[in-house]
Amino acid sequence: MKKLNNIVRPIFITASALVFIVLAGCTQKHHKEEKTKFLITKPWRRSLDITNDYVAQIHAIQHIEIRAFERGYLQEIFVDEGQSVEKGAKMFQLMPMIMKAEYEKSKAEYDLTKIEYKNTRNLARKKVVSGNEFALAKAKLGKAKADLDLAKIHLDLTTIKAPFNGIMDRFHARLGSLVEEGELLSTLSDNSKMWVYFNVSEANYLNYMKLNKDNSKVDVKLKLANGDIFDQVGKIDTIEADFSNETGNVAFRATFPNPNKLLRHGETGNILLTEPLENALVIPQKATFEILDKKFVYVVDKDNRLKSRQITVAQEVPHLFVIESGIDVDDRILLEGLGMVEPGEEIEPEYQEPQKVMASLDLPLS
Repeated sequence: MKKLNNIVRPIFITASALVFIVLAGCTQKHHKEEKTKFLITKPWRRSLDITNDYVAQIHAIQHIEIRAFERGYLQEIFVDEGQSVEKGAKMFQLMPMIMKAEYEKSKAEYDLTKIEYKNTRNLARKKVVSGNEFALAKAKLGKAKADLDLAKIHLDLTTIKAPFNGIMDRFHARLGSLVEEGELLSTLSDNSKMWVYFNVSEANYLNYMKLNKDNSKVDVKLKLANGDIFDQVGKIDTIEADFSNETGNVAFRATFPNPNKLLRHGETGNILLTEPLENALVIPQKATFEILDKKFVYVVDKDNRLKSRQITVAQEVPHLFVIESGIDVDDRILLEGLGMVEPGEEIEPEYQEPQKVMASLDLPLS
């Protein structure tokens, strides 16, 4: 009996092993035959707001050079660099000694000529002198008055005053310096409003004009150099007449209020111009892949086989591409798993409605 058990036990173990191998083989075959399902969807149309970003130069609405009107020593500086000044306020004083002496000389000559004129006039009334002598005295008085006015102008020009409210810039001459006529002393900027210039391509210019047929002033925003959005809204108020032959661009100008004087002349930033785009054909960005800087999608045909197709992107917005050409609303495209498949491969698709795709991308329905 013991010998029989020794014979039966190996047979039983062998049979059990065979059963295990068969079951394992069936399980592996089952897993191998099970296909992965891939999410697919279709392009859809919706209205979008496209925001274009343009490099911009910021200028004060008035920015002038303050220069010496006369030659002389810089006798007084009434302001400081970076100081706000009001229209008519004194800024610089040139030593007026020579101009003052010339004014006093002209005034004395004018007073003398005036006395001579009055005497000649009285004599002319009494017929003592001729009318020609009276006319000559009157002409001398007019010339003396003109010389006096000119001397007064030269004297006044030694005091340089602000022509408008503004902010002083760096000084180019110091107290006591001998400055020549026309020499630069400083600059003055009116920063109450700012002109922001930016260049627009011909295509974007045409799109802008198509959407702005009534020539209304379009609102724009300004992104500052640190990434913050300026707290005032600007308006496009003018476009240059000519396109640049070198760049193919045309310059736009937007005006921004600057109540807190945050913006300064010479700053840079970026203009954010938002344009509505109606009935645009869009797809998720994650449904595309690139080859040599060209964008492609996988189109699923009627037999559920994949075909790569090149697309042309018109605009890029968060999570979406606006499609110019390559696919249409009736095409089924692969949404996920692009790196797991190859062209010509057959897949088991699972269709997802565009509305559900949009919800997964945190996009508003439209």
